[in-house]
Amino acid sequence: MSIRRLTYSLAINEAIHQMMEQDPSVFLIGQGVKSPWYVGNTAKGLLERFGPERVIDTPVSENAITGAAVGSALVGMRPVVVHPRVDFMMFAMDPVINEAANWHYMFGGKSTVPVVIWGIINRGGEQAAQHSQALHSIFAHIPGLKVVMPSTPYDAKGLMISAIKDDNPVVYMDDRWLYSVEEEVPEEIYSVPIGKGIIRRKGKNVSIAAVSYMVIESMKASEELESEGIDAEVIDLRTVKPLDETLLFESVKKTGRLVVADVGWKAFGMAAEVSARVSETIFECLKTPVIRVTLPDSPAPASRVLEKEYYPYSKTIVDAVKSVMRGIPA
Repeated sequence: MSIRRLTYSLAINEAIHQMMEQDPSVFLIGQGVKSPWYVGNTAKGLLERFGPERVIDTPVSENAITGAAVGSALVGMRPVVVHPRVDFMMFAMDPVINEAANWHYMFGGKSTVPVVIWGIINRGGEQAAQHSQALHSIFAHIPGLKVVMPSTPYDAKGLMISAIKDDNPVVYMDDRWLYSVEEEVPEEIYSVPIGKGIIRRKGKNVSIAAVSYMVIESMKASEELESEGIDAEVIDLRTVKPLDETLLFESVKKTGRLVVADVGWKAFGMAAEVSARVSETIFECLKTPVIRVTLPDSPAPASRVLEKEYYPYSKTIVDAVKSVMRGIPA
C-alpha cells in the first residue's frame, strides 16, 4: 500500500478523483467547483480531467442544483452536490428533506437515492452570522439522512468514498478550519465505515466525545490534562447519524464521566443528543453530570475580538473536564 502525506482538502480531492475515475455515474455539481475561492483545492484538476459534463459549475440556485442532483440519483447516477457555504444549503431544504430523505421509504425500498450532499462549514475570519453556521444537527434530525463529519485527512477521504458508494443520501460536512491539517493517507481506494467512531486517545478518568475540528481541540486538551494528572479518553464520533452508541457507551462505562465537544450550538444540538442517549441508557454508570462544550446560543459575531470568546477551543474543553472531574456543572 502506497502512503504519503496529504492535507485534509487534498484527501477529499483524491477521493473524488478516484471515484469519478472508477465509476462513470459519479459527477460533481455545485457553485464554484472550478474556483479555489469557493471550494479551496478540493476540486483541483477535476474539470481538466473529466470535463464540464461531469464537473458542472452552476449558477447560484441551491434549490435547483440540489433538485437536479437528487433527480439524477433517482435514475441511477451518483452525484456529489457541493454547497461551498453550508448556510446557503437552507435554500435546498425541500429536495434534501422532502425528497432525497424520503424516496427510499416511500417506494418501499425499491428505489434508492445515492446522492452526497456536501456542505462546507466556514467559520472565523469575521464572517458573521450568515456565513459561519454549523447546521449538522438539523440534518441529523431527519429520518432517511446519514450525516458524517470527518476530522482527519484519512477519514475525509475514506468517508467521502463511503458516502459516494452509499445507495441513499449522505450529508457530508467538512470544516475549512481542517483543510490544512496533514497526515499520512493511502493512495489506494479505501472506505471508512459510516456509523463507526474511533478512539483517538485511550484514557481512564473521563471520556471526551467530539466531532470535526473539536476532535483536534480535544486532543490538544488531553495533552494539557495529562500534564495535570487527568487521563482523558478522546472519542472521534466521525458519524453524527447513525451514532456509534456501542463505542460511546463502552467508553463512558469505563470512565464514568463524559464531556461532549460539538461544533454547533448548545440548544437541541448534537451534544444534547449524545448527552441524552448516555443519560437514558447508562445513567447508572455516570459518576457526574454530562457537560457539553458548544457554541453559545447566539449568532456568530463579526468582530475578531468577540470571535475569540465565541468559539470553543482546547482551553474550553480543559475547563469542562476539570468541572466534570469535580462533579460541578459547567
